[in-house]
Amino acid sequence: MAHFAELDINNKVLRIIVVSNEDVDANGGDLHEDAETFVASIVSFVPFGGAWKQTSYNGNFRKQYAGIDYTYDATKDKFIVPQPYPSWSLDSSDDWKSPVTFPNTTEVDSKTVIITWDEDNLKWLGTIDSTNYEWDATNLQWNEV
Repeated sequence: MAHFAELDINNKVLRIIVVSNEDVDANGGDLHEDAETFVASIVSFVPFGGAWKQTSYNGNFRKQYAGIDYTYDATKDKFIVPQPYPSWSLDSSDDWKSPVTFPNTTEVDSKTVIITWDEDNLKWLGTIDSTNYEWDATNLQWNEV
């Protein structure tokens, strides 16, 4: 089965539909503009919809499988995940990165740290049971707070 993402005028993904491989093959094949035109002819656009782009369920093309609210970057021919926080930026692989590198360890005293991003203070926080930690990016360690 082939998957297609419906895009709004800003190339934001509105929904994903499934189309038979036979229909795609009969209309130019994978990633062909004729297949996108075919989908548009058989599926009504939702309000604000206006274009279809094929997406790969296995992430074999266009970087990754499209999801609701992802953005299609026509220049890079990729689907980009929504920006998780305002301070994060895209790296050279088009993945969102925090301004502070993700902790290189997820354990304290052999216990797993539940890690969250603190956007207000631009730092990683951790919790084990009811104990709170803060990531020290300089010394690469969790400090109890």
